Amino acid sequence: MREYQENNQIPENFEQKQENTPLKYRDSGVDERIIRAVEELGFEEMTPIQEQAIPVFLSGRDVIGQAQTGTGKTAAFGIPILEKIDPEDKNLQAIILCPTRELAMQAADELRKFSKYMHGIKVLPVYGGQDIIRQIKNLKGGVQIVVGTPGRVMDHMRRRTLRLDRVHTVVLDEADEMLNMGFREDIETILKEVPEERQTGLFSATMPKPILDITRMYQKDAVFLKMTPKEVTIPLIKQAYYQIQHKDKEEVLCRLIDYYDPSRALIFCNTKRMVDELTEHLKQRGYGVEGLHGDLAQHQRDTVMNLFKGGHAGILIATDVAARGIDVDNVEAVFNYDVPDDIEYYVHRIGRTGRAGKTGRSFTLVTGKEIRKLREIEKICHTKIRERKIPSAADITERKADKILREAEGVIEKQDIANALRFVEERCASGEYSAVQYAAAFMKLKLGDDIEDIRYESFLSEWMPRGVKGRGKDRTRAGSGREKADRNQTSVRGKRSEKGVRSRFDKSDRSDKGKFDRGRSDRNSRYAALRIKTKKQGKG
Repeated sequence: MREYQENNQIPENFEQKQENTPLKYRDSGVDERIIRAVEELGFEEMTPIQEQAIPVFLSGRDVIGQAQTGTGKTAAFGIPILEKIDPEDKNLQAIILCPTRELAMQAADELRKFSKYMHGIKVLPVYGGQDIIRQIKNLKGGVQIVVGTPGRVMDHMRRRTLRLDRVHTVVLDEADEMLNMGFREDIETILKEVPEERQTGLFSATMPKPILDITRMYQKDAVFLKMTPKEVTIPLIKQAYYQIQHKDKEEVLCRLIDYYDPSRALIFCNTKRMVDELTEHLKQRGYGVEGLHGDLAQHQRDTVMNLFKGGHAGILIATDVAARGIDVDNVEAVFNYDVPDDIEYYVHRIGRTGRAGKTGRSFTLVTGKEIRKLREIEKICHTKIRERKIPSAADITERKADKILREAEGVIEKQDIANALRFVEERCASGEYSAVQYAAAFMKLKLGDDIEDIRYESFLSEWMPRGVKGRGKDRTRAGSGREKADRNQTSVRGKRSEKGVRSRFDKSDRSDKGKFDRGRSDRNSRYAALRIKTKKQGKG
């Protein structure tokens, strides 16, 4: 084992890597099947953490990576793991520990995408809140890579449904967060059960003493890779978000477009389907929009881009992958119709505006629990995204009317309106309406139907269970420890009362005590079992 310096900093014999020019996946020596899958996702160049970590991982050495969320860490350890997996061996060969179920699901999904053309490799996420019996059945089918939360992995270890004797690679992702949530004991228990001859990777945004203690005890001759955080946002971009209900997203988007009236704008959606639907709907509303995503043929893509660059379509709706490589000047605004899943995508999106010293705006529509993603973006990007209220109906109508009048003034100043003026004068002379009334009627035709204010409701009303609203200023924060890591998503909501919880528990042959123990990693499950037990005893 290596000895640490007295100040608990990284040992001097650790190899420090420096950032350099981006390396393309195709020039990295990575398996051709993985390269093919990665390029289909729209990535060609490695991020700094990927460029440094992948070669070290492939060499078999332990790795300590200090990097923020959203820097591409999953690919940094996921790609080497996939290369080391033997698809003919159906035993568990690699295990990745994550602090939350969301991160476990996301990492597993990315590994599946990277291994799209590597047949025979199976990746399974395991976490609290999901039926453990279902997970056990999947594990029996043969799984080479498990991505899980420490509490649920421990549950499987106690049941002997997860055997670690053939594991050759272990990764701790977001290690500092797992320690903050009280998982240190579980992590150490898991590491002790894995064969000593293994490769261990640890990734953390910070390197406090407990992290260094773990690396000292469970890693050998690790290479330390540190990514220096950068200021990733542009000061000239005014960033705002709107908390809305999902049903109002399209209407709010249109009102923001009408109110700010950008001459050239980008709208980002997370899926191809949403790009198509939104493009069709906005065209029906009379907006000059075009859609861009990966399913378009090259000639279709070229046509769309020519329309956008030439100003014939003032708004481009696109997915993140399709928008890679787009370099268009004078984009005044970026609309995040969907909150991006990856923080790096947010940076790329808003970076399309505010170029060459010009100001720009970004607007993000937030529904329900997406506010958590936005807070994470603020934290990682060292920025403040300010909440704004939806423009009122009166404000929007006034802006539209002003635009129409300015266009009319431009016609008066630059075009010959003699014939049009004669028609109006003749009709006014022979009819019952004045020129002002005719002008107002033309204005009404251009303005369209009157609009009403959108009722502003906090996102809490969209997803908070009945009976919980109003019990505190912030119910979005999860509890500390295991409760935050593996919250039971089957908690009582509305009509899903204790009866539903009891029926779920009754499916098992285990005693009430067993039910209580089984929920060790899930505080809500323990409470549910305890309520059932006390009720059966006549105490409830």
